[in-house]
Amino acid sequence: MNYNLYDIQQAHDSSKNNFQIIQKISPLIRTQKHRLAWACMTMLINSALNLIAPLIIGYTIDKYIQHQNMHGVWMNGLILLVMYVIALLCNYLQTLFMGIVGQEILYNLRNQIFEKLQELPLAFFHQNQAGDLISRINNDTDKLNQFFSQSLIRFLGLMVTMIGAGIFLISVHPSLGAAALVPALGIWAFTHFTAAWIKQKNALNLKAVGGFTAEIQESLHNFKTIIAFYRRDYFRNRFATTNAENYRTAVHAGVANNLPQPVYGLFSNLAQLIVLAYGIYLISTGSFTIGLLISFLVYVNRFYSPLQQLAALWSSFQVALAGWDRISYILKLKSDLPIIPVTIFRDSAYQLEFDQVSFSYDGKKEILHQVSFHLQRGKTYAFIGPTGGGKTTIASLMARLYDPHQGSIFLDGRDLRTYAPAERCRKIGFILQDPVLFTGTVKDNILYGHHTYQHYSDAALMQLLESKGLQVLLEKFPDGLHTQVALTGHSLSLGQKQLIAFIRAVLREPEILILDEATANIDTVTEQQLTHILNELPVNTTRIIIAHRLNTIEHADEIFFVNAGNVKPAGSLQHALQMLMQEQRIS
Repeated sequence: MNYNLYDIQQAHDSSKNNFQIIQKISPLIRTQKHRLAWACMTMLINSALNLIAPLIIGYTIDKYIQHQNMHGVWMNGLILLVMYVIALLCNYLQTLFMGIVGQEILYNLRNQIFEKLQELPLAFFHQNQAGDLISRINNDTDKLNQFFSQSLIRFLGLMVTMIGAGIFLISVHPSLGAAALVPALGIWAFTHFTAAWIKQKNALNLKAVGGFTAEIQESLHNFKTIIAFYRRDYFRNRFATTNAENYRTAVHAGVANNLPQPVYGLFSNLAQLIVLAYGIYLISTGSFTIGLLISFLVYVNRFYSPLQQLAALWSSFQVALAGWDRISYILKLKSDLPIIPVTIFRDSAYQLEFDQVSFSYDGKKEILHQVSFHLQRGKTYAFIGPTGGGKTTIASLMARLYDPHQGSIFLDGRDLRTYAPAERCRKIGFILQDPVLFTGTVKDNILYGHHTYQHYSDAALMQLLESKGLQVLLEKFPDGLHTQVALTGHSLSLGQKQLIAFIRAVLREPEILILDEATANIDTVTEQQLTHILNELPVNTTRIIIAHRLNTIEHADEIFFVNAGNVKPAGSLQHALQMLMQEQRIS
C-alpha cells in the first residue's frame, strides 16, 4: 500500500475545491457550537452597532449641527459613546470565545493526528520523513488554530458589516448606492481568478517548510556520523538547498498573500471618489444633504474597508485550507494491517507456521517466495544466511510489522491477523539489532510497555530482576536503574542499548522470543550471561535467533538457511556452515 503523503496529495489535489475542504473542516467546530453561538451573537451586536452609528452621525449633522442645537449634539454623542463601549465589550467577548475555540480545536486535532500516527503501520514511517510529519503536527495545525481563533469570527463579522453597509447604501439612495457598489465587481473578479493561485503558493510553502524541518531533524539525528566522516559540507549544502527552497516559496506565498490588499484599496478609493463626485452633484440639485453624504461616505468605508481586511483574512483562510489539506491526508489513511475475524482455526501441534508466504516491500522486488516452515513450542530455532537474504524480513512478519502479500502465518492455529495488537505482543517478544530507546532512565526504558510493573519501587523491581537472573546486566550501567538515557539512546553504547532491550523483552515473558542479531555488539562474557538467562526461560518459551555469528546458534534445536527468498532446513551446525560457505563462493 502506498503511504507516501506527497504522492497521495498530488493524486487528489486536482479534484479539490474550497467548498469541499470547508465541508471537511466543519466537523472540527461541531463540538464548539455553544461557544461559536455566543461569539456569533456578540459579533452580530457589534456589527449592528457599527452599522447604526453612521445614520446617527448623519442625522445629527442635518438635524442639530446645521441648526446649532448643541443639546441634541451632546445627547447623540452620548448615545454613540454608549454604543461604542458596548461594541468594544462585544468585540472582546467574541475574541475571547474564539480564542478558546481555536485552542480546543488545536488540542483535539493534534490528539487526532498523533493517535492516527499510532495506528499506522511501519511502512508509513518508511515512506515519509519524520520532519515533515512533525511540521504537519506543529506548523499546519497552528495555521488552523490561527484561522479559527483570529480570523473566522472576524471574517463573519466583516461579511455581516459589508452586507449591512451595502443594504444601507441601496436603501438610503438607490442610484448613488448602485454607483458606489460598481467597483466591488472588480474586487469579485480579482478574487475569483486569484484564489486557486494563492492557495497553491501557500501549499508549496507549507511543503517546503516540512522539507526544511525534515532536513534539520535528519542532520541533527545523524550528527555523530557527520562528525565521524567530517562531512559537514555535505549537510551544509543540503541545508542551503532546502533553506533556499523554503525562502523562494515563502517569498512567492508572501507576494500572493499581500497582493489583494493594494488591489482592494484601489477599488475602495475609486468607490469613495464616485460617491463624493455624485453626492456633491446631488447636493447641488437639492435632492441630497450634507449629513447623508457624510453617512454615505462612512457606509462606503464600512463596505470596502472590510473587503480590504478580508483580503488579509482570505490569505489566512487559504493558508488554513492548505494546512488542512496536508493534515487530512494523514487522518483519512487506513492501516493495511487490519484485525480480521477468526474464520479458520487449524488443529495443529505447531506453535508458529508459515504457509506459502510471499512478501515484497515495494510490490516489485520479492524478498520471500512461497516460504513454508513450522516451529514447535519450547524449542530454539536459528535462521542464518547471507546479508539481504530475508532473515530480518521473516522476523518482522512473525511480529506482524508487515503482512505477507500471499500466503498465511498461523500462531497457535489462528491466523496471525486475527490477534489484537495487545494480545499478539503478549505472546511475541522482539529484540532488534539496533534497539529503540526513549529519553529518561534505564528503569523507564525497562518498564516501557509493562503496565503490570509501572508502579514498582526500585527495591521491588530489583527483586523481580533478580528472580529472572537479570540483575547481573545492570552492572554494565554506572548508575544502575537510574542511569540517564539521552534522546534515542545516544548516551549509551550499542551493546548497552541491546542489554536494555533484552531485559525489557524478557520481563514480558513472551511465549515466543525473537532475537534479531540481539547480541551482535555484546562482548563474549556478557553474551554467555545472556545465554544463561535465555536457558532459564520457561520451558514452553520458543526462541528464534537470527544471527551471523555461528557460535550464537550452536545449541539451536533446528537451523534454517535463508537466501534469495527461500528458507531451507539446514540440519546440523556443520551443514549450515557448509551451506553458508557455498553461497559465499557462488556470490
